[in-house]
Amino acid sequence: MGGFTEADLRVLAGPRSFERGEDYLDAVTALEVGDGWITATVQGTDAYEVELSLDEPDGLTGECDCPYGMEGNFCKHLVALGLTALARSESLQGEYARARSRVQDLDAWLAALSRDELLALVREQIAEDRQVRLRLELRAASARGDLAGVRTRIRELLDIGPFARYGYVEYADAHAYGEQASQAVSAVAALIASGRPADAISLSQDAMRMLSEVQDSIDDSDGGLSEVGAALAAVHLDACRAACPDPEETARWLVGHVLGDFDDLTDIDPLDYEDILGEEGMTTVRELALEAWRGNRTGWAEKYLMERLAKASGDVDAVIAVHAADLARDGSTHLVIARELDAAGRPGDALRWAERGIAEVSDTTPVIGLVDYLCDRYTRSDRFLDAVAVRRAHFTAHRSLAAYQQLRTAAHAADCWQAEREQALVLLRADAAQRERDRHGGPVLIDALLDDKDVDAAWQAATTTGADDRQWLGVADQVRAIRPADALRVYQRLAEPLEKQIGNAVYERLTSLLLSMRDCHRRLGAPDDFAAYLAALRAGQKRKRNLMRLLDEHGL
Repeated sequence: MGGFTEADLRVLAGPRSFERGEDYLDAVTALEVGDGWITATVQGTDAYEVELSLDEPDGLTGECDCPYGMEGNFCKHLVALGLTALARSESLQGEYARARSRVQDLDAWLAALSRDELLALVREQIAEDRQVRLRLELRAASARGDLAGVRTRIRELLDIGPFARYGYVEYADAHAYGEQASQAVSAVAALIASGRPADAISLSQDAMRMLSEVQDSIDDSDGGLSEVGAALAAVHLDACRAACPDPEETARWLVGHVLGDFDDLTDIDPLDYEDILGEEGMTTVRELALEAWRGNRTGWAEKYLMERLAKASGDVDAVIAVHAADLARDGSTHLVIARELDAAGRPGDALRWAERGIAEVSDTTPVIGLVDYLCDRYTRSDRFLDAVAVRRAHFTAHRSLAAYQQLRTAAHAADCWQAEREQALVLLRADAAQRERDRHGGPVLIDALLDDKDVDAAWQAATTTGADDRQWLGVADQVRAIRPADALRVYQRLAEPLEKQIGNAVYERLTSLLLSMRDCHRRLGAPDDFAAYLAALRAGQKRKRNLMRLLDEHGL
């Protein structure tokens, strides 16, 4: 097998997977060469089966049953196989010639068999291999025009029974099930090719329904089942184009499918059928969608279909009506509407919807995207005080460092930060006094003062309100230049527990603290004290070779 280069592997895999594949060359075993293909086992987290193929129309392709490869990616294991094959190209040429010879010998042997001998051989394979039996039964039923037989075979192909353990298809078996289920797609496509597209429509609809009924019983982490569903949807569309079915009947099926429980896997879009349905069918689609939406204005599928149809027709007001019928309490829907109106060139209406969103969610915290949108609109219109008012309300309801920073930015633009800061700090000091902590651990007051570079106030707050270690480190870093003795005590306290821990991340933190401590000692005019401290630490930590190496690299 020739015809590909290292550059081809690099392009297919991308730089990261290619570089990682170079580390797996020693993990390639059981390499086998065939006519246009190479297979091997590559040992990674598990032993993965890997195959490279070189086809005339598609060029170099590969398959690997590792999780990344199962997603359709050209993974590092494929790179390893390809590089191994290139490195052994001379020796593989002989194996390749022998493989071609074996294929030719097999063809010649089969050609020499009598009809009865061939039948006996096929029957033997049918008895031993369920997959072969199912494929041949499907072809036989299709060839004799037995629609009921084809439907039965498809039902067997989509049956999870042979793959399920305790009623569920585990991840390890899902790929094999998907491979079998994909044969149903081929069966439907064969019906179209044989001039029976109407039957193909019926069977593809049945197959989609059957597949949806078992999807919750399959671990589809790799998306293989979704690929089968999408392929069934594509072959259904092809069948409809070939058969030209009744527009109204097709429209009713499409809407029922999209609004039912069967569309999760197929993602069918009625607009893809517009050329098949014509005006008559599309009118039926719109009428049925409107009727369904009026009956359930909060239904996700109903809203999606109505919005899709409205956007396709360019009816912005209809899109807005769909969203307005089910407004979220956090203002996120108001934001969606505002952006739709912006895209339609109606900024005034967009602004009014954003303002309405802020007003209507006064009993809860509005989504930050809506706050950002409205403040941006106000700022661009030089309505700086209005932007400050929105940021102030958001900060009051959600006192975080991010909200404080956003308020500060808006207030600076309006030239009123001093007054706003005083009010904000009053709220944060009250929170700190009540020992209210944000999700990072310490009072937001300390983070805000550090962010303002108000060093003395940050130190005072840290000593009186209980800063966490992260905040103490930030305070020490800021006061080190003017209060090195105070900063040194903080660094020493933070370093002490790290001396009892292991791990490169721990060593990096400890080294950083030691560098800061050295700077404090220099500022205090006591470098000898640091030298003694460091010597004692190195003596006690000498077994930690990675730490010693890190200290050496930093001159400690």
